[in-house]
Amino acid sequence: MNITIPLVLFCMVVNTIAQILLKEAMNHIGAFSFTWNNIIPIGIKIIISPYIITGLFCYVVSVIVWLLVLSRMDVSVAYPLTSIGFILTAIAAYFLMGEPITMIRFTGIVVIIGGIYLITRT
Repeated sequence: MNITIPLVLFCMVVNTIAQILLKEAMNHIGAFSFTWNNIIPIGIKIIISPYIITGLFCYVVSVIVWLLVLSRMDVSVAYPLTSIGFILTAIAAYFLMGEPITMIRFTGIVVIIGGIYLITRT
């Protein structure tokens, strides 16, 4: 088996973990707007959040693995495969955060899977 596809999958899994961690951080911090009055308080909350720190670490790992992927695969094939992340994130958000997967989202996932299939066939 070509090692590149498992690397892409690993990259997308780590990227999904990062997304879920960042969302969890924002669930704890809450909605905010960028105003002069709250830049420092919100900035401190963001900087000290273990979810954000871990999420950013996952992004760094994801980028390193992505560079490895790009060293082995054409970008015209590799980049469309990142849509796997949309599928993984929707599924993770459903199971971990209780976000709904509506029929329209499910249809989108099926379309993405079809696109991934076509990309990998070439």
